[in-house]
Amino acid sequence: MFLFNTEVFSSEISKHAPELLEAFASNKNINEIYSDISAISVDYGLLEKSDNVAVVRLDVKWSDLGNFDAMYNEFEKDEFRNVEFGCVSISKDSSGNIIQSTKEKVVSLIDVDNMVVVDTPDALLVCPRSSSQKVKDIVGVLKDRNDERASYHRTVYRPWGSYAVMEDSERYKIKKIRVVPGNTLSLQLHHHRSEHWVMVTGTACVHVGDKKFYLHQGESTFISPGVKHRLSNPGKFALEIIEVQLGEYVGEDDILSFDDDYGRV
Repeated sequence: MFLFNTEVFSSEISKHAPELLEAFASNKNINEIYSDISAISVDYGLLEKSDNVAVVRLDVKWSDLGNFDAMYNEFEKDEFRNVEFGCVSISKDSSGNIIQSTKEKVVSLIDVDNMVVVDTPDALLVCPRSSSQKVKDIVGVLKDRNDERASYHRTVYRPWGSYAVMEDSERYKIKKIRVVPGNTLSLQLHHHRSEHWVMVTGTACVHVGDKKFYLHQGESTFISPGVKHRLSNPGKFALEIIEVQLGEYVGEDDILSFDDDYGRV
C-alpha cells in the first residue's frame, strides 16, 4: 500500500518521471494520455529511484486484486463455489468459476471448473483462473494490430458527455451520443465518412458548414464528408442523439478539429 503527500508525490514525479507529469498536464483527454505514456508501475518509476521514502509495517490482510483469480478469492461464492457478477448463470457440474456478463444474457457452464468467463459488449474472455494474469498479453496483441478495442471501451467519456458504440463494422458505425447541458463538441470534419444525426431527447444547436440551426426530438440532419460541423446542448436537460456513420473508413482517428472548448489538441 502506498500513501503520498500530494506535494511530495508531484515533486518526486517531476524529478524521476517528468514525462508522466507533462503528459497529465497536457490538454489531451485521459484515453489519449494513457495511450501515449509508457506502462510502468509506481514501484519501478518512482519508489526505486526516490530517497524520500519511509516504510511502516501494516499488519492487515491485503490483496492487490491484480487479476481475476485474486478477485475470486475475495468475493462471496454460491453453492457451487462460483463467483457471479451482474449476470444470470446456470452451472451443471461446474465449480470454482468466476463469471461476468449482463443480466440480458444467460451464461451456462457444463463440466467446467476453475475458469474465468467474462463477456462484455466488445470482448469475450475464457481462460483458467490460474492464467488470468495473461490478459495483458492479449491487450498487447490488440495494440500491435492497432485494434481500437485496446484503447476505447464501448462507452467513452469526454468532457462534454459520452458516446456508446451500439454497432460497428468496417464501413459503418452506430453511436448513441450524450451531451450534458451547456457543453459543446469540437468544430471538426471527417475525410472518409458521412454522419446522420437523429435527435432522441433534448434540443441540439447544430453547425453544418456555414449554417446554424436547432433540432428537436425526432428531427435529423446529414453531414457529408469534408464538411465542418459542430454539436452543442444549449438546453437544461441532457441531449441524446443517434449517430450513423457511413464511409470507407470509420475509425476514431478520422477527425480534424479546428476549435475546442476544452483546449484539446
